[in-house]
Amino acid sequence: MGKETGFLEYDRKNNEYVPVKERIRNYDELYRRLPEEERRRQGARCMNCGVPFCQSAINLGGMVTGCPLHNLIPEWNDLLYRGDMRHALQRLVKTSSFPEFTGRVCPALCEKACILGMIEEPVTTHDNELFLIETGFKKGWMQPRIPAVRSGKKVAVIGSGPAGLAAADQLNQRGHSVTVFERDDRIGGLLMYGIPNQKLPKDVVKRRQELMEKEGVTFMTGVDVGRTLAAEEILKSFDAVALCCGAKQPRAVQAVNMDKAKGVIYAVDFLSSTTKSLLNDGLKEGSYVSAKGQDVVIVGGGDTGNDCVGTCIRHGARSVVQLEMMPCPPSERREDNPWPQWPKVLKTDYGQLEAEGVFGKDPRIYETTIKELVLDKAGSLTHVITARVHFKDGKMETVEGSEKKIPCTLLIIAAGFTGAQIYTANAFGIGLDKRSRVLTEEGTYHVVPAGKEDVKKLFTAGDMRRGQSLVVWAIAEGREMAKEVDAFLMGI
Repeated sequence: MGKETGFLEYDRKNNEYVPVKERIRNYDELYRRLPEEERRRQGARCMNCGVPFCQSAINLGGMVTGCPLHNLIPEWNDLLYRGDMRHALQRLVKTSSFPEFTGRVCPALCEKACILGMIEEPVTTHDNELFLIETGFKKGWMQPRIPAVRSGKKVAVIGSGPAGLAAADQLNQRGHSVTVFERDDRIGGLLMYGIPNQKLPKDVVKRRQELMEKEGVTFMTGVDVGRTLAAEEILKSFDAVALCCGAKQPRAVQAVNMDKAKGVIYAVDFLSSTTKSLLNDGLKEGSYVSAKGQDVVIVGGGDTGNDCVGTCIRHGARSVVQLEMMPCPPSERREDNPWPQWPKVLKTDYGQLEAEGVFGKDPRIYETTIKELVLDKAGSLTHVITARVHFKDGKMETVEGSEKKIPCTLLIIAAGFTGAQIYTANAFGIGLDKRSRVLTEEGTYHVVPAGKEDVKKLFTAGDMRRGQSLVVWAIAEGREMAKEVDAFLMGI
């Protein structure tokens, strides 16, 4: 696939970041894309490797490497190299519901499994994917696919994140009438309000919504099933119900005065505040939680924590510190972490790069957590006391005498999520496991009842089923669940 000698002739070239000093002045997309000629060269680097691990999604060393969607990567890289863009796009969308999302926010499991990565830099599969889908939209190839025949069956999808959207798309294409219920004012779930605009522009989400609406999918926003709309009404009105509500219960951080302090917010609330204001009134002063002029401490070293770093810098924060409980990963693979395992190496993302550009240093402090919040007489946060930690026999221990006091007027908790919010499960009478994931029959997406009425028509997918995970996994689960829902509706 690709050019036989392409990987020998061409070096890897990524989409280039907009320079730090320029991009932090706005919330526009982070990257400048390569021209078609260079993108074709990048497709040419795809080797005729024989066993394409990039599309395998295999579990090695407790972590998955390769694409969960099993994208036909060597095929469309070859077509990209040859300049057959339309055919390449057709092969891409055969397995991938929303390349415009994964091409922006996926950590590229495919690239970590690329065989070329054993000897040099892997193929730019992530950027190639984005180029193909954006070319498709630009050239008008992404037209509505309206089903020729309708089944007469009605499906409710609760939640419009990546799992819900993928399920709705697939079920609609099978001819079923699909209604998607979203509790927020816009569709997209974490795609809309959990990922900043600079990383995933919201007009991209809106563009996909409009295409799906033309194809026949109905979206109902501002409807919180289990609260403003009874679950019983949904069960009575639809032939099948797909729960795709995500794992939105944030993980709390235990520290002295945490429950008393003014100036503490969860990461998703902070990010959604900015995005809503950006879309509603162009970030009018007072319409969002602002980090302007504040000393910010972010608890959590993952992608969401990084997004908070970048957003705080755009607000005009006075200082930004990001705390991570785990040790700093190595800069290169260790011998006990060989290819094609997921590389457990240091990743410096756009937010950390921006912090380096603005403050002159990486904002991350490793093996550290919050021990106490220091408040003024009015209860407002002024400082935090941190402590070093280490893990012994799988348990975290604090290092005695390691406490430090650092300025903090805004504390953002980006420590991940603990599972599905329980009110939805209670409303539908379904059970959760110890990790607050919806219980399903083994190896399926069919919900297990928790002593209430028969729930044969109930299915679930995405983070609600598997726990906090990646957008690409949510899309994969939504597609697979849709197959089960379709079989149930058609009596197969």
